[in-house]
Amino acid sequence: MRSRLTPRDLLAESTAGLLQRPGRSVLTMLGTLLGIGSFVAVLGITASAGAQIDKRFTALAATEVRVEQAEQDLVFPLDARERLRQIDGVVDGGVYWPLPLRQPTISGAPGLPNQAAGLSLTAVDPGVLAAAHPTVRAGRLYDEFHQDRGERVAVLGAAAAQRLGVTRLEAHPAVLINDVPYTVIGIVSDVVRLPELLLGVAIPTSVALWLYGPPVERPARMLVETRVGAAKVVAEQIPLALRPDAPQLLRPIAPPDPQRLRGGVGSDLDTLFLMLAGISLVIGAVGIANTTFVSVLERTAEIGLRRSLGARPRHIAGQFLAESGALGTLGGLVGTSLGVAVVIAVALGNSWTAVLNPWTILHAPLGGTIVGLAAGLYPALRAARIEPVEALRR
Repeated sequence: MRSRLTPRDLLAESTAGLLQRPGRSVLTMLGTLLGIGSFVAVLGITASAGAQIDKRFTALAATEVRVEQAEQDLVFPLDARERLRQIDGVVDGGVYWPLPLRQPTISGAPGLPNQAAGLSLTAVDPGVLAAAHPTVRAGRLYDEFHQDRGERVAVLGAAAAQRLGVTRLEAHPAVLINDVPYTVIGIVSDVVRLPELLLGVAIPTSVALWLYGPPVERPARMLVETRVGAAKVVAEQIPLALRPDAPQLLRPIAPPDPQRLRGGVGSDLDTLFLMLAGISLVIGAVGIANTTFVSVLERTAEIGLRRSLGARPRHIAGQFLAESGALGTLGGLVGTSLGVAVVIAVALGNSWTAVLNPWTILHAPLGGTIVGLAAGLYPALRAARIEPVEALRR
Protein backbone atom coordinates (compact mmCIF):
# COMPACT_ATOMS: atom_id res chain seq x y z
CA MET A 1 0.00 0.00 0.00
CA ARG A 2 1.39 3.42 -0.98
CA SER A 3 2.00 5.72 2.01
CA ARG A 4 0.74 9.28 2.00
CA LEU A 5 1.45 12.36 4.10
CA THR A 6 -1.27 14.96 3.75
CA PRO A 7 -0.65 18.65 4.51
CA ARG A 8 -2.83 18.27 7.57
CA ASP A 9 -0.71 15.40 8.84
CA LEU A 10 2.45 17.36 8.06
CA LEU A 11 1.19 20.34 10.05
CA ALA A 12 0.21 18.14 12.99
CA GLU A 13 3.58 16.36 13.03
CA SER A 14 5.60 19.61 12.83
CA THR A 15 3.52 21.21 15.59
CA ALA A 16 3.98 18.18 17.82
CA GLY A 17 7.74 18.27 17.17
CA LEU A 18 7.94 21.93 18.21
CA LEU A 19 5.78 21.50 21.31
CA GLN A 20 7.88 18.61 22.60
CA ARG A 21 10.61 21.11 23.57
CA PRO A 22 8.95 24.56 23.75
CA GLY A 23 11.87 26.22 25.50
CA ARG A 24 14.31 25.14 22.83
CA SER A 25 11.87 26.20 20.09
CA VAL A 26 11.53 29.71 21.57
CA LEU A 27 15.30 30.17 21.90
CA THR A 28 15.84 28.82 18.39
CA MET A 29 13.52 31.31 16.73
CA LEU A 30 14.98 34.22 18.74
CA GLY A 31 17.60 35.01 16.09
CA THR A 32 15.00 35.12 13.32
CA LEU A 33 12.75 37.23 15.55
CA LEU A 34 15.49 39.79 16.14
CA GLY A 35 16.52 39.86 12.49
CA ILE A 36 13.01 40.36 11.11
CA GLY A 37 12.14 42.80 13.89
CA SER A 38 15.26 44.84 13.15
CA PHE A 39 14.46 44.80 9.44
CA VAL A 40 10.93 46.16 9.96
CA ALA A 41 11.99 48.66 12.63
CA VAL A 42 14.90 50.05 10.60
CA LEU A 43 12.85 50.61 7.46
CA GLY A 44 9.99 52.12 9.45
CA ILE A 45 12.16 54.44 11.57
CA THR A 46 14.25 55.65 8.63
CA ALA A 47 11.09 56.31 6.60
CA SER A 48 9.54 58.23 9.52
CA ALA A 49 12.75 60.16 10.20
CA GLY A 50 13.14 60.90 6.50
CA ALA A 51 9.81 62.69 6.47
CA GLN A 52 10.97 64.81 9.43
CA ILE A 53 14.26 65.61 7.66
CA ASP A 54 12.33 66.98 4.70
CA LYS A 55 10.18 69.12 6.97
CA ARG A 56 12.99 70.50 9.15
CA PHE A 57 15.37 70.97 6.25
CA THR A 58 12.86 73.09 4.39
CA ALA A 59 12.16 75.16 7.49
CA LEU A 60 15.79 75.81 8.45
CA ALA A 61 18.66 74.77 6.21
CA ALA A 62 16.87 75.59 2.96
CA THR A 63 16.68 79.22 4.11
CA GLU A 64 20.35 79.54 5.05
CA VAL A 65 23.34 80.67 2.99
CA ARG A 66 26.90 80.85 4.29
CA VAL A 67 29.58 83.00 2.67
CA GLU A 68 33.30 82.45 3.12
CA GLN A 69 36.30 84.54 2.09
CA ALA A 70 38.82 83.36 -0.45
CA GLU A 71 41.50 85.45 1.33
CA GLN A 72 42.59 85.91 4.93
CA ASP A 73 42.06 89.68 5.05
CA LEU A 74 38.63 91.16 5.66
CA VAL A 75 37.02 91.55 2.23
CA PHE A 76 33.40 92.08 3.30
CA PRO A 77 32.33 95.73 2.92
CA LEU A 78 31.37 97.66 6.04
CA ASP A 79 27.83 98.10 4.71
CA ALA A 80 27.41 94.40 3.95
CA ARG A 81 24.08 94.16 5.77
CA GLU A 82 22.57 97.05 3.80
CA ARG A 83 23.73 95.52 0.51
CA LEU A 84 22.32 92.15 1.49
CA ARG A 85 18.88 93.60 2.16
CA GLN A 86 18.74 94.92 -1.40
CA ILE A 87 18.82 91.35 -2.75
CA ASP A 88 15.35 90.00 -3.35
CA GLY A 89 14.68 86.98 -1.13
CA VAL A 90 17.01 87.98 1.73
CA VAL A 91 15.45 88.22 5.19
CA ASP A 92 18.54 89.29 7.15
CA GLY A 93 22.20 88.54 7.60
CA GLY A 94 25.61 89.91 8.38
CA VAL A 95 29.28 89.24 9.08
CA TYR A 96 30.90 87.62 12.10
CA TRP A 97 34.42 86.53 13.11
CA PRO A 98 36.40 85.49 16.19
CA LEU A 99 38.20 88.36 17.88
CA PRO A 100 41.92 88.36 16.96
CA LEU A 101 43.15 88.05 20.56
CA ARG A 102 45.96 85.57 21.27
CA GLN A 103 45.67 85.47 25.05
CA PRO A 104 42.34 87.05 25.94
CA THR A 105 41.13 87.67 29.45
CA ILE A 106 37.46 87.66 30.39
CA SER A 107 36.03 88.32 33.82
CA GLY A 108 32.83 89.52 35.40
CA ALA A 109 34.51 92.25 37.48
CA PRO A 110 37.99 93.69 38.09
CA GLY A 111 40.19 91.41 40.17
CA LEU A 112 38.26 88.23 39.42
CA PRO A 113 40.01 85.20 37.85
CA ASN A 114 40.23 84.92 34.07
CA GLN A 115 37.33 82.86 32.69
CA ALA A 116 38.38 82.83 29.03
CA ALA A 117 39.03 79.08 28.85
CA GLY A 118 36.28 77.43 26.83
CA LEU A 119 34.48 80.68 25.99
CA SER A 120 34.39 82.25 22.54
CA LEU A 121 34.78 85.94 21.77
CA THR A 122 33.01 86.86 18.56
CA ALA A 123 32.40 90.05 16.63
CA VAL A 124 28.82 89.73 15.41
CA ASP A 125 26.83 92.00 13.14
CA PRO A 126 23.28 92.72 14.38
CA GLY A 127 21.97 91.04 11.23
CA VAL A 128 23.63 87.79 12.29
CA LEU A 129 21.87 87.95 15.64
CA ALA A 130 18.57 88.40 13.84
CA ALA A 131 19.27 85.53 11.41
CA ALA A 132 20.28 83.23 14.27
CA HIS A 133 16.80 83.62 15.84
CA PRO A 134 17.99 83.50 19.46
CA THR A 135 15.76 82.94 22.46
CA VAL A 136 16.42 85.92 24.74
CA ARG A 137 16.34 84.86 28.37
CA ALA A 138 16.98 88.32 29.76
CA GLY A 139 17.44 91.82 28.35
CA ARG A 140 17.60 92.40 24.59
CA LEU A 141 19.87 92.13 21.56
CA TYR A 142 21.98 95.01 20.33
CA ASP A 143 20.89 96.60 17.05
CA GLU A 144 21.95 99.10 14.38
CA PHE A 145 21.92 101.93 16.92
CA HIS A 146 24.64 100.27 18.98
CA GLN A 147 26.50 99.24 15.84
CA ASP A 148 26.57 102.71 14.27
CA ARG A 149 27.52 104.49 17.52
CA GLY A 150 30.19 101.95 18.43
CA GLU A 151 28.60 101.21 21.79
CA ARG A 152 30.59 98.81 23.97
CA VAL A 153 27.77 96.39 24.66
CA ALA A 154 27.69 92.60 24.71
CA VAL A 155 25.27 89.71 24.45
CA LEU A 156 26.16 86.60 26.44
CA GLY A 157 25.28 83.00 25.81
CA ALA A 158 23.68 81.16 28.69
CA ALA A 159 26.84 79.14 29.44
CA ALA A 160 29.05 82.25 29.39
CA ALA A 161 26.65 84.19 31.62
CA GLN A 162 26.63 81.40 34.20
CA ARG A 163 30.43 81.18 34.27
CA LEU A 164 30.87 84.95 34.53
CA GLY A 165 28.26 85.22 37.28
CA VAL A 166 25.86 87.37 35.27
CA THR A 167 22.31 86.35 36.14
CA ARG A 168 20.36 89.63 36.33
CA LEU A 169 20.59 92.71 34.11
CA GLU A 170 18.74 95.29 36.22
CA ALA A 171 22.02 96.66 37.60
CA HIS A 172 23.59 96.86 34.10
CA PRO A 173 26.44 94.43 34.77
CA ALA A 174 29.59 94.49 32.67
CA VAL A 175 32.15 91.97 31.54
CA LEU A 176 35.80 92.83 30.97
CA ILE A 177 37.56 91.68 27.82
CA ASN A 178 41.26 92.45 28.16
CA ASP A 179 40.27 94.95 30.88
CA VAL A 180 37.85 96.79 28.54
CA PRO A 181 34.32 96.87 30.04
CA TYR A 182 31.28 95.91 27.98
CA THR A 183 27.78 96.43 29.30
CA VAL A 184 25.77 93.22 29.14
CA ILE A 185 22.40 94.05 27.61
CA GLY A 186 21.16 90.55 26.82
CA ILE A 187 21.48 86.84 27.62
CA VAL A 188 20.38 84.21 25.08
CA SER A 189 19.42 80.70 26.13
CA ASP A 190 18.95 79.10 22.71
CA VAL A 191 19.52 79.75 19.01
CA VAL A 192 18.22 78.27 15.79
CA ARG A 193 21.48 78.96 13.96
CA LEU A 194 25.08 79.63 15.02
CA PRO A 195 25.16 77.60 18.27
CA GLU A 196 28.58 78.98 19.17
CA LEU A 197 26.78 82.11 20.36
CA LEU A 198 25.64 80.14 23.41
CA LEU A 199 29.21 79.51 24.51
CA GLY A 200 30.68 82.98 24.54
CA VAL A 201 30.43 86.73 24.27
CA ALA A 202 29.20 88.61 21.19
CA ILE A 203 30.05 92.28 20.58
CA PRO A 204 29.26 94.61 17.64
CA THR A 205 31.61 94.33 14.66
CA SER A 206 32.17 98.12 14.62
CA VAL A 207 33.57 98.00 18.16
CA ALA A 208 35.68 94.95 17.34
CA LEU A 209 37.26 96.69 14.32
CA TRP A 210 37.96 99.82 16.35
CA LEU A 211 39.54 98.10 19.38
CA TYR A 212 41.03 94.89 17.99
CA GLY A 213 41.31 95.34 14.23
CA PRO A 214 40.18 92.99 11.46
CA PRO A 215 40.33 89.19 11.77
CA VAL A 216 43.80 87.71 11.45
CA GLU A 217 44.13 83.95 11.90
CA ARG A 218 40.50 82.94 11.32
CA PRO A 219 38.72 84.80 8.49
CA ALA A 220 35.34 86.47 8.70
CA ARG A 221 32.21 84.69 7.52
CA MET A 222 28.70 85.70 6.64
CA LEU A 223 25.37 84.20 7.66
CA VAL A 224 22.36 84.99 5.48
CA GLU A 225 18.74 84.04 6.09
CA THR A 226 16.55 83.84 3.00
CA ARG A 227 12.94 83.14 2.21
CA VAL A 228 12.03 79.55 1.36
CA GLY A 229 13.06 78.70 -2.18
CA ALA A 230 15.33 81.73 -2.66
CA ALA A 231 18.58 80.38 -1.18
CA LYS A 232 20.23 79.24 -4.42
CA VAL A 233 19.41 82.44 -6.30
CA VAL A 234 20.56 84.59 -3.38
CA ALA A 235 23.82 82.63 -3.17
CA GLU A 236 24.53 83.37 -6.83
CA GLN A 237 23.90 87.11 -6.39
CA ILE A 238 25.78 87.73 -3.12
CA PRO A 239 29.35 87.99 -4.55
CA LEU A 240 28.35 90.63 -7.12
CA ALA A 241 26.17 92.52 -4.66
CA LEU A 242 28.87 92.74 -1.98
CA ARG A 243 32.01 92.98 -4.10
CA PRO A 244 31.20 93.96 -7.69
CA ASP A 245 34.89 94.83 -8.14
CA ALA A 246 36.14 91.38 -7.09
CA PRO A 247 33.32 88.82 -6.72
CA GLN A 248 35.83 85.97 -6.78
CA LEU A 249 36.89 86.92 -3.25
CA LEU A 250 33.62 85.59 -1.84
CA ARG A 251 32.53 81.96 -1.91
CA PRO A 252 28.82 81.43 -1.13
CA ILE A 253 27.66 78.05 0.14
CA ALA A 254 24.06 77.29 -0.79
CA PRO A 255 22.12 74.51 0.96
CA PRO A 256 22.12 71.10 -0.73
CA ASP A 257 19.03 69.61 -2.28
CA PRO A 258 16.75 68.34 0.53
CA GLN A 259 15.67 65.26 -1.41
CA ARG A 260 19.29 64.30 -1.98
CA LEU A 261 20.13 64.92 1.67
CA ARG A 262 17.21 62.79 2.85
CA GLY A 263 18.14 60.05 0.41
CA GLY A 264 21.75 60.07 1.59
CA VAL A 265 20.85 59.98 5.26
CA GLY A 266 18.23 57.29 4.70
CA SER A 267 20.60 55.22 2.60
CA ASP A 268 23.35 55.38 5.22
CA LEU A 269 20.99 54.39 8.03
CA ASP A 270 19.41 51.62 5.97
CA THR A 271 22.78 50.16 5.03
CA LEU A 272 24.10 50.19 8.58
CA PHE A 273 21.07 48.73 10.34
CA LEU A 274 20.10 46.32 7.60
CA MET A 275 23.58 44.82 7.90
CA LEU A 276 22.86 44.28 11.59
CA ALA A 277 19.48 42.76 10.70
CA GLY A 278 21.19 40.49 8.17
CA ILE A 279 23.68 39.33 10.80
CA SER A 280 20.79 38.57 13.16
CA LEU A 281 19.07 36.56 10.44
CA VAL A 282 22.25 34.58 9.76
CA ILE A 283 22.57 33.84 13.46
CA GLY A 284 18.92 32.81 13.53
CA ALA A 285 19.39 30.55 10.51
CA VAL A 286 22.41 28.90 12.11
CA GLY A 287 20.42 28.38 15.30
CA ILE A 288 17.53 26.76 13.44
CA ALA A 289 19.90 24.56 11.43
CA ASN A 290 21.75 23.47 14.56
CA THR A 291 18.56 22.72 16.49
CA THR A 292 17.04 20.81 13.58
CA PHE A 293 20.24 18.81 13.13
CA VAL A 294 20.35 17.91 16.83
CA SER A 295 16.68 16.96 16.63
CA VAL A 296 17.49 14.59 13.75
CA LEU A 297 20.19 12.90 15.83
CA GLU A 298 17.93 12.64 18.87
CA ARG A 299 15.04 11.20 16.86
CA THR A 300 16.99 8.70 14.79
CA ALA A 301 15.03 5.77 16.29
CA GLU A 302 11.76 7.56 15.56
CA ILE A 303 12.85 8.13 11.97
CA GLY A 304 13.74 4.43 11.60
CA LEU A 305 10.37 3.43 12.99
CA ARG A 306 8.54 5.72 10.59
CA ARG A 307 10.53 4.40 7.67
CA SER A 308 9.83 0.79 8.64
CA LEU A 309 6.10 1.61 8.80
CA GLY A 310 6.16 2.88 5.22
CA ALA A 311 7.21 6.55 5.42
CA ARG A 312 9.24 7.59 2.42
CA PRO A 313 12.39 9.77 2.49
CA ARG A 314 10.45 12.75 1.17
CA HIS A 315 7.97 12.41 4.05
CA ILE A 316 10.79 12.52 6.60
CA ALA A 317 12.41 15.47 4.84
CA GLY A 318 9.06 17.26 4.64
CA GLN A 319 8.44 16.80 8.35
CA PHE A 320 11.72 18.40 9.39
CA LEU A 321 11.41 21.14 6.77
CA ALA A 322 7.95 21.90 8.11
CA GLU A 323 9.33 22.21 11.65
CA SER A 324 12.16 24.55 10.64
CA GLY A 325 9.80 26.56 8.42
CA ALA A 326 7.34 26.89 11.29
CA LEU A 327 10.11 28.18 13.56
CA GLY A 328 11.11 30.75 10.95
CA THR A 329 7.50 31.80 10.34
CA LEU A 330 6.77 32.24 14.05
CA GLY A 331 9.97 34.25 14.45
CA GLY A 332 9.00 36.38 11.46
CA LEU A 333 5.49 37.05 12.75
CA VAL A 334 6.59 37.96 16.26
CA GLY A 335 9.54 39.97 14.93
CA THR A 336 7.28 41.91 12.57
CA SER A 337 4.91 42.73 15.42
CA LEU A 338 7.77 43.92 17.62
CA GLY A 339 9.27 45.95 14.76
CA VAL A 340 5.96 47.71 14.14
CA ALA A 341 5.62 48.40 17.89
CA VAL A 342 9.13 49.90 17.99
CA VAL A 343 8.39 52.19 15.03
CA ILE A 344 5.16 53.42 16.62
CA ALA A 345 6.85 53.95 20.00
CA VAL A 346 9.73 55.94 18.46
CA ALA A 347 7.30 58.03 16.41
CA LEU A 348 5.16 58.81 19.45
CA GLY A 349 8.20 59.61 21.56
CA ASN A 350 9.45 62.15 19.00
CA SER A 351 6.00 63.47 17.96
CA TRP A 352 6.50 62.09 14.43
CA THR A 353 4.06 60.56 12.01
CA ALA A 354 4.83 56.86 11.79
CA VAL A 355 5.54 55.77 8.19
CA LEU A 356 5.21 52.03 7.53
CA ASN A 357 5.32 50.46 4.08
CA PRO A 358 2.58 47.78 3.86
CA TRP A 359 4.73 45.66 1.57
CA THR A 360 7.48 45.56 4.18
CA ILE A 361 5.09 44.33 6.86
CA LEU A 362 3.49 41.75 4.58
CA HIS A 363 6.76 40.34 3.26
CA ALA A 364 8.65 40.27 6.55
CA PRO A 365 7.01 37.05 7.89
CA LEU A 366 7.62 35.43 4.49
CA GLY A 367 11.29 36.27 4.94
CA GLY A 368 11.26 34.39 8.24
CA THR A 369 9.72 31.39 6.53
CA ILE A 370 12.39 31.41 3.82
CA VAL A 371 15.14 31.64 6.42
CA GLY A 372 13.63 28.72 8.35
CA LEU A 373 13.30 26.53 5.25
CA ALA A 374 16.82 27.32 4.08
CA ALA A 375 18.22 26.57 7.53
CA GLY A 376 16.39 23.25 7.79
CA LEU A 377 17.23 22.00 4.30
CA TYR A 378 20.47 20.17 5.13
CA PRO A 379 19.21 18.52 8.36
CA ALA A 380 16.03 17.44 6.51
CA LEU A 381 18.06 15.85 3.70
CA ARG A 382 20.28 14.18 6.29
CA ALA A 383 17.21 12.73 8.01
CA ALA A 384 15.79 11.51 4.68
CA ARG A 385 18.96 9.50 3.95
CA ILE A 386 18.80 7.54 7.22
CA GLU A 387 18.20 3.86 6.53
CA PRO A 388 15.54 2.25 8.73
CA VAL A 389 17.66 -0.82 9.60
CA GLU A 390 20.61 1.29 10.78
CA ALA A 391 18.28 3.62 12.68
CA LEU A 392 16.59 0.77 14.57
CA ARG A 393 19.92 -0.66 15.63
CA ARG A 394 20.79 2.43 17.65
